[in-house]
Amino acid sequence: MDAIKAADTQEGFARRVLADLFSAAVGAADPMRVLAAALPERPLGRCIVVGAGKSAAVMAQAVEAAWPDLDLSGVVVTRYGHGVPTRRIKVLEAAHPVPDEASERAARLIMATVDGLGPDDLVLALMSGGGSSLLALPADGLTLEDKRQVNRLLLASGLGINEMNQVRRRISAVKGGRLAEAARPARLVTLAMSDVPGDDPRAIASGPTVHDPDGGGDLSALAERLGPNLPETARRLLVRPTEPLAAFEADYRMIATPQMALEAAAHAARRYGVAPLLLGDALEGEAREAGILMAGIACSMRRHGHPLPGPAVILSGGEFTVSVGAGIPGRGGQIPSSFFRSPSPCGAKPASLPSRPTPTGSTGPRTLRVPS
Repeated sequence: MDAIKAADTQEGFARRVLADLFSAAVGAADPMRVLAAALPERPLGRCIVVGAGKSAAVMAQAVEAAWPDLDLSGVVVTRYGHGVPTRRIKVLEAAHPVPDEASERAARLIMATVDGLGPDDLVLALMSGGGSSLLALPADGLTLEDKRQVNRLLLASGLGINEMNQVRRRISAVKGGRLAEAARPARLVTLAMSDVPGDDPRAIASGPTVHDPDGGGDLSALAERLGPNLPETARRLLVRPTEPLAAFEADYRMIATPQMALEAAAHAARRYGVAPLLLGDALEGEAREAGILMAGIACSMRRHGHPLPGPAVILSGGEFTVSVGAGIPGRGGQIPSSFFRSPSPCGAKPASLPSRPTPTGSTGPRTLRVPS
């Protein structure tokens, strides 16, 4: 009976720690907490807010809260079901991860919104993960259905996120710095929430507001990897080198990154006397293999106290991929699934936590507990 009581106490402690770690990580990426400090000085002229991503609506809400007395307007697009109330900035919703007609309408409206501005005006661009699908304006010669087909192929390809975004920038009339080009001569400041390895601005929403130095290169190798179902119009754009946009300097400010969230979670763990093992914020590769790797690390920690003795927690960030097939779970399910099916999971059992809202409006992932 004492052993059962001790186990219950241990599990309750683990759940409490995991819940607080999750809250700390989410808090580090909450626009209502972190956006105001990154705002530029107020403009002499108009302030136009545009944006795209799963966090675009809550970022717009945070701008309105930070500048309650400023005459600002604009439009942002977020994923269906992720809108929040705003007063001065219009919030649209569109499809993710495959764009739809609303994605194209939103992109056209955003491009029109930044047209005709002057040098005293400020364009505040709010960019976050998911913007590539939500801001979908086909390049000349392509249709929306072409873009949709390319996106389906990308999602099933196993390509890394940076390779995917190379393709997305090439076939877009808004990505790869084209939104910035449309906003000239107004001043443009981008506030971004990163969800990509390395926090590359070109990869966040496929870089609508930053120069793409590889914008005119030959992408025929990527076209080949997308296979025979790649639309011919898209294939021609990828294999034919084009004249890149003129280079320009971007005022690009990261307000939240995976590393910031990991460090907040690690700090919360230390308060409980739990040692954090940070594997990094830029992990990539197959989600299935990542789960097996983490199982091996957890077993080493439990059996040998290496690389850290327990109690300890493994923290990591990045962009894993899943090779699509029947019955295969997505990235969030693939890692724990392969963890517990690995050759030596050390008797670990899942300890799920209730889903909680994140700054993107999505519910958070379920979390694992590895007994130490």
